[in-house]
Parts: sequence; structure tokens; C-alpha cells
Amino acid sequence: MKRTLQVKGILIDEKVRFRAAARDNPPVQCDFFPPIGTGQGYTGLEVLLMGLAVCSATTIVYLLRKTGKEVSGLEVAAKGTMKEFPAVGFESAVLHFDLTSSDVDREDMDRVLGLAGESACPVWQMVKGNFEITTDYRIRDDI
Repeated sequence: MKRTLQVKGILIDEKVRFRAAARDNPPVQCDFFPPIGTGQGYTGLEVLLMGLAVCSATTIVYLLRKTGKEVSGLEVAAKGTMKEFPAVGFESAVLHFDLTSSDVDREDMDRVLGLAGESACPVWQMVKGNFEITTDYRIRDDI
């Protein structure tokens, strides 16, 4: 059976600010930069970049743990470079992963990052080919 995801957004001001939510999670505020919006919420591109960052991080943790590797921490930071207006969108994005583990090495990280970008991360698959995505990482020993 196919899963269906649903979100709902409600316009909450005289410009373009929305309150959006999925399932029973707390809502988030979405908006755009002035003068179109008020800047009092995440832009759609920020939400997309968060989705890419967190989905790729989830994929990495899942794949490493599936192979018996210990992951005690992972922080992901994403930086998207936007195209020049009016062609709004991303030109490129960099994902930086800061992993804490006692037994993951560079070969392990290269393998799971390759899998995430090739097929395992659904958000990455959706945006692949629309803008360049590069990655880097640091591995810290858990000791």
C-alpha cells in the first residue's frame, strides 16, 4: 500500500505568511522576504533545504546503524546558494555532516554518502539534477 503524506497551510496575514503543519506536529510559520512577505517565517526554500539536510542525515544514521556501526551523534548543516532573481531557486547546496562515532571511518562515510546521493535519500532523489549538491564531513571519536 502506498503511503500518503499530507500537509496543510493556512494564510494568516495580509501578505504571504502561512501556518503549516503535518500530522499532529506543532505548526511552523512560512513566509517570504519583504516586500512580498514580512520575513516572519521560513521561506519555502529554507524548508526544502531543511528537508534535504535532515533526510540525508536520517539516511546516513540509518545506513550506518544497519551495518552495525555505532552512531552517538550527528549534526548536519546545509548552505544553499540561490540563483539570481528573478530565477529564484538554488544554484547549489553544501551539506556538512559532523559525526560522532567510535567505529565509523572515512570509507564508511564515503559509502553511505554515496548511497544517500544515488538512491537512499528520497528528498535528495527529488532535487537531484535541479542544483548541484556537494558534501563534506568530520568524524569525531566517541571517546
